[in-house]
Amino acid sequence: MIYVKGVNQNQPWNEISVGGNITEGGTALAVNTGDWRIMIPTFHEDKCKQCMLCFPVCPDSAIPVENEKRLDFDFKHCKGCGVCFKVCPFDGAITWDKEDK
Repeated sequence: MIYVKGVNQNQPWNEISVGGNITEGGTALAVNTGDWRIMIPTFHEDKCKQCMLCFPVCPDSAIPVENEKRLDFDFKHCKGCGVCFKVCPFDGAITWDKEDK
């Protein structure tokens, strides 16, 4: 399986880009980062004011938006970093808990 163009399991480690470098756009959608999560955000639609402050700060495209309205989290891609929880100005719109696996 190839996640980033030109990178695969047969490529020598010393020919791969240094970590942290973004080699092309849209790579977050190709990787299931949800398996990394130990903490999990919960979206409470009834408390959300649709300010959209959470959407642009999500590093893994885990906050889908449709018709200019944010939807529940895409847990396949949410790695549980908590940035959305930290930026949300509305008390209780996003809660943050340890995930039960």
